[in-house]
Amino acid sequence: MDISILIFAFLAAVAGGFINAIAGGGTLVTFPVLLALGISPLAANITNTIALCPGYISGAFAQRKDFQSQKQKLWKILPVSILGGVIGGFLLLNTGESLFRMLIPYLILIATCILAIQVPVKKWIINRTKLSGSEKINDILMLLMIFPSAIYGGYFGAGLGVILMAVLGLVINESLNKINALKQAISFSINFFAAIYFSFSGKADWIIAFVMAIGAISGGIIGGKLASKIKQEIFRWIIVIIGLAVAIYYFIK
Repeated sequence: MDISILIFAFLAAVAGGFINAIAGGGTLVTFPVLLALGISPLAANITNTIALCPGYISGAFAQRKDFQSQKQKLWKILPVSILGGVIGGFLLLNTGESLFRMLIPYLILIATCILAIQVPVKKWIINRTKLSGSEKINDILMLLMIFPSAIYGGYFGAGLGVILMAVLGLVINESLNKINALKQAISFSINFFAAIYFSFSGKADWIIAFVMAIGAISGGIIGGKLASKIKQEIFRWIIVIIGLAVAIYYFIK
């Protein structure tokens, strides 16, 4: 393999890890870069999922204190998350290269729009948790809403965190930190089991995935240290603009 491809993949993963640590939406950078490097859409999506999966571990570990009180909820959600992630992976592998290529601009546009509404969603969750004092959870509603989110996460996954925050904020009356900690654990379970499923597909580029995993972890560490020094709102809108530009490019390509 050309060393230049590995270098570009590594740099893209560093950027993706950095973006995820600052504002979210790293896939909107890493996935198009893999396509630009000549990797087929299906292989690029699968490789990207596997490569960025370790980043969720560090995110969950960083919020382990807030997660302690959420373990009981996670055990209820975990089977649905795993099943949805695997189903999403199954649908991806059975979509076909040409159909998935056609869906790329729509998926990127959806992910970009999700990222654009991240702040309003966050503010809504904060206001809701302040106004409501009930701790009751509608388990059936929670699982019914998380299941399609998990399928989306296994299929493409960009913007999954924002979707899960909105769903959990709707059905769980907890603090923002606790909801975010639970979101991290659910995101990891969806991506981890989708990645395991993809591992047996024969479509993952393991060399690139390994190089990108190192890059994503490095970018996440850098982003974590600089997060307080960067205006997240401005940075997030830069990613939204990039996402829109990439979507338009693939619409007219």
